[in-house]
Amino acid sequence: MPWHRLILLCLLAVFLRTAAALDSQDFLPPEQAFKLTASAETADKVELHWQIVEGYHLYRDKTKFQSQTEAIQLGQASMPEGVTEHDPSLGEVVVYRNALDVVLPLINQNRETQLKLLVKYQGCADVGVCYPPQKVLLDVALPAAQPAANGGALNQFVKGLKGLTPGLFSEELLPPDQAFQFFASLKDPHTVQASWQIAEGYYLYKDKLSVKLQGATQTQLTPLQLPEGAAYHDAEFGQVQIYRNQISVDIPLLRGSSAAETIKLLAKFQGCADRGVCYPPMQAEVSVDLPPADALPQAKPVAVAELSEQDKIVNALRHDSLALTLFSFFGFGLLLAFTPCVFPMIPILSGIIVGHGDQIGTRKAFLLSLSYVFASALMYTLFGILAALFGSNLQATFQEPWVIAVFSGLFVVLSLSMFGFYHLELPKSLQSVLHHSSDKHRDGSYLGAGIMGALSSLIVGPCVAAPLAAALIYIGQTGDVVLGGSALFLMGLGMGAPLLLLGASAGKLLPKAGDWLNATKAVFGVAMLAVAVWMLSRILPAAVTMFLWSLLLVIPAIFLGAIDPLPESATGWRKLWKGLGIVMLVFGILQLIGLSAGNSNPLKPLQGMGLNAQAQPVEGLSFQRVASVAELEQRIQQASASGKPVMLDFYADWCISCKEMEAYTFTDAQVKQQLANFVVLQADVTANNEADKALLKRFELVGPPGIIFFGADGRERVAQRVIGYQDAATFLKTLQQL
Repeated sequence: MPWHRLILLCLLAVFLRTAAALDSQDFLPPEQAFKLTASAETADKVELHWQIVEGYHLYRDKTKFQSQTEAIQLGQASMPEGVTEHDPSLGEVVVYRNALDVVLPLINQNRETQLKLLVKYQGCADVGVCYPPQKVLLDVALPAAQPAANGGALNQFVKGLKGLTPGLFSEELLPPDQAFQFFASLKDPHTVQASWQIAEGYYLYKDKLSVKLQGATQTQLTPLQLPEGAAYHDAEFGQVQIYRNQISVDIPLLRGSSAAETIKLLAKFQGCADRGVCYPPMQAEVSVDLPPADALPQAKPVAVAELSEQDKIVNALRHDSLALTLFSFFGFGLLLAFTPCVFPMIPILSGIIVGHGDQIGTRKAFLLSLSYVFASALMYTLFGILAALFGSNLQATFQEPWVIAVFSGLFVVLSLSMFGFYHLELPKSLQSVLHHSSDKHRDGSYLGAGIMGALSSLIVGPCVAAPLAAALIYIGQTGDVVLGGSALFLMGLGMGAPLLLLGASAGKLLPKAGDWLNATKAVFGVAMLAVAVWMLSRILPAAVTMFLWSLLLVIPAIFLGAIDPLPESATGWRKLWKGLGIVMLVFGILQLIGLSAGNSNPLKPLQGMGLNAQAQPVEGLSFQRVASVAELEQRIQQASASGKPVMLDFYADWCISCKEMEAYTFTDAQVKQQLANFVVLQADVTANNEADKALLKRFELVGPPGIIFFGADGRERVAQRVIGYQDAATFLKTLQQL
């Protein structure tokens, strides 16, 4: 049966089974399963009540409220704790059963008597059927309230709010002008310093801060360059940045006249108290006297705060058109196709095509390649979306030593089958199992090629680069799985485009039968052994890996006739293969010599063994390891106290780009000189345990490699983040921007 018919039948079976299950039970309409009522005993709060039918439940994090009456704002809803349950799709969630009562404070300064309240919620039946998100617009009548005492509207609200919920607060909320004090002072004739003093237990939103000039003046303000704030998850706004205690920022002035003048600054800001009460937007006006300026500086272009590469791509995802976004990500995939993360897929796909023998044609070779690439891109997209939504790098999960060992063993079995004699090395029972398994994955079947493509995307090439990180951050922040997933899929196809060209050409270029076909199979058999050694290098000691590489050079060199004499009638091809074999033999022997001398770099086996005896192997950076977020913060504070900047490197044993950085970038003399004054830290996330995940989540990283820089003030230099591999020259340019 053709594979597409099999897939269609499977989908049809799933659909019919689901339909039968839905028919087997009548489900209540959402308004009956979750009966919602609202009432208001005072003008300052609304009480909402859900009556939840037995066998149904509501999600806490899906319950939200919005005021549709402009004159009324909502406070922080008081919701019960709920029950933590495991949801098959969402993981650990908090749900409500039987009943839910919510008290919703109102900021009703104008004493409105009517509130339009939009309530959003979502729930499911216990049998596994979930309702779409519900939106209900309620008209709530508010009783008339007694006039408030004289005073500012904001101060009246804050003083009166504690009386609405006497058991909620242990002390009075501060008036807004005490919770958030704004100051402005003159730093020099061309610079104003703006500061906010924030009371303990309160915070300001970064994106709500602005400073503008009031009135007619010949002076202009440059754009406000705010420092990085602390990451904070807001129930209404999602992931935001906030400031606590104090925030100060220098604002350069563009003065049109050297004469003295007085300018008026209007600052706008909004903040909340930790206890859950948020203040309405506030503003403050401050006058600053500018002295005469001796000389007016030449106007310079204002430096706009740079974004890191991944943040630029995230912004593009938010604002670019769909066509441009997909085209860009396909281009990113093409660029990633020529990285070490993708190279191992070439011998894998080639082995699948060659394994079909002399019956392969151009059309079938291309379709095999398409099956491999499509499955790889699909798996890349699926696990990328899951990682973004649930915060787990599933590719890292597949880097467990036993997984790598099993997959490497599979490549050894496949390579031996290329040579045609692996069955001689195995017992009969195991031989039949392995032969059946290897045939499925290399006999030319589309399903086999798809399986190998899916596994390759997870195990062979867990490559983290800026486009991948940006797509996952975008999905995680916005929940837009369609656009983010489409971008990931197009990037996966871009990464596989060269493989499609390889498949299309293989049908024409590969020999159809005879000794040439056997020789071609042997070449790809060696290539598959190289993939197995390359994968094992993630879990084996460097010396063992170097020994395996030397064997992989020496033994095939002997088969190429490196030690056999050439007959006088030898053809040009025979001489070429012998020459190649001699090169492989010599280099393999050099690796064995270097290994015996204590070297472990297979590309530089004789490093440090020159006649000038003082030559020593080039060493990389001496990292200080950090194992938790708390330890990292402590090290950053210590470095800041000493006036030193910090470089944090995320590393894992299974990360190929990380090892490239260690071998070629961090050993560069200029790089080491540039980092001489830095405190260099390294987070080894090989184990992928909870502490490792917390470190990655702290910086919204998908996985290694990732390099984070902090200034001597302890603040991250976001624009200089490094995601993915950089060679020494490129990395030096990054360091020079700090």
